[in-house]
Amino acid sequence: MGVLYQILGTFMISTMGVNMGVVFAWPAFTITLFQSQNTTLSRPMTDTEISLLGSLSSIGALISTPTAGYMLEKLGRKYCSVMNSLGLLLVWVILACTKNVETVLAAVFLSGIASSVFLVATVYISEICQDSIRGSMTACNMISYGLGMLLSYLLGGILEYHVMLYVGVTMGALGTCLLFVLKETPIHLMSKGKEKEAAESLAFYRMWKLDSKELLEEINNMKRALNPDLSDDTPEEEKLQPEMKSAEKLSLWQFIKKSKSSRQAFFVSLVVMTAAIFQGLIVVQMYAEPLFVEAVPTASPSLCSVMLAVATVVAGIVAAYLTDRLGRRPLMIYASLGSGISCVLLGTQMQFHWGPSWVAAVFMYLFAILYTCGAGTVPFVLLAELFLPEVKSLFSMVLVEYVWLCNFVILFIFNPLLKAVGWGPVFYIFAIICFLSSSFCVFFLPETKGLDVEAIQVLFTSKRKSRSVRSVC
Repeated sequence: MGVLYQILGTFMISTMGVNMGVVFAWPAFTITLFQSQNTTLSRPMTDTEISLLGSLSSIGALISTPTAGYMLEKLGRKYCSVMNSLGLLLVWVILACTKNVETVLAAVFLSGIASSVFLVATVYISEICQDSIRGSMTACNMISYGLGMLLSYLLGGILEYHVMLYVGVTMGALGTCLLFVLKETPIHLMSKGKEKEAAESLAFYRMWKLDSKELLEEINNMKRALNPDLSDDTPEEEKLQPEMKSAEKLSLWQFIKKSKSSRQAFFVSLVVMTAAIFQGLIVVQMYAEPLFVEAVPTASPSLCSVMLAVATVVAGIVAAYLTDRLGRRPLMIYASLGSGISCVLLGTQMQFHWGPSWVAAVFMYLFAILYTCGAGTVPFVLLAELFLPEVKSLFSMVLVEYVWLCNFVILFIFNPLLKAVGWGPVFYIFAIICFLSSSFCVFFLPETKGLDVEAIQVLFTSKRKSRSVRSVC
């Protein structure tokens, strides 16, 4: 029962991910309508405006993400979530109230501005959940986004245009209301010197009594995490010094310069995040219909695309379970290896047609499933747990901003690359990146399952200290 409120809190804040997925997938089934003479808008959109309809959200995300880290510290996790959720609600309200093309494009841009909900939710979940379920709950944030996209595909194909907009308004309003039930995270309250409120929040999410021994121990752990000792003492040496050292208060940049473990963790997370984007599933998702037309001409591309979304959501649920069952490192290594093999087989099928057309669909679904279990989930779990509180907001913001930039780059270069080499070699390139990702994780990615942030930092220092912390833990 101790994890019940943590799970409920995760589900509540993950409603932002669902709403974000619905909003981001909304243009996919309106493009044809907006270009036609029977458009619901004041006039048909031009080709340039259609391009903007699909890309303005990414531009908005690139602009808003750098401010998200600042807002997380100033407003707190809870009210930053509320602000972003209100932004998504405003998008649906604008769309429901206008027929003006320029206003619709402005609403799509605003959806990108509000897309920092992903960063906010990741930080929130990592700070309310105990170590044993942190990986699974963080993965739920990714599942919620995929679930929102799937919901958008299904409802968009069934509901009339304006009915879909009213459904979006209702979802946005309900999601925002749920966020007011949540409590601020204990670690943020502690960082602001509100120890009493932090204890109450922690007692709520762990279902502990305020005077319990477990609560007092966890509060002390938070104090150590907020004032880490950056000396070279091993865990055994620290245990011989029961009194907590009063660490010198450093500025953010001084802290980064002095904390080798933070820099190492950031480097590993950056490489793994790069692998997550350039393994290529975003291209498969974005170009699903033309890809299925090319690979499986006898099947309905729309149906195949929906099935791909379903497979991704189901794989995300499995990945959420496996991250805390098997660990982050094995998932990333073996899933990336399997993704690479799937890409090789898919590429050869599309280039040489050595089997029936349905074989390509099988390998495409297999690639999506393996990718979601590995590169589609693990890097975002690591984002939530690798960093000390002093640098979490900054490093998380930089990495999420980097993800949006990589998304833009891979989608920008994809069409010229496809025309130059064809579908087969494109998947060979994805395969090479998958194999390189797997190899990197073998040598540089430590296992973080079930460890608190202090223990994780030791894994990014010397091997001697890594062995020490494992024996102590």
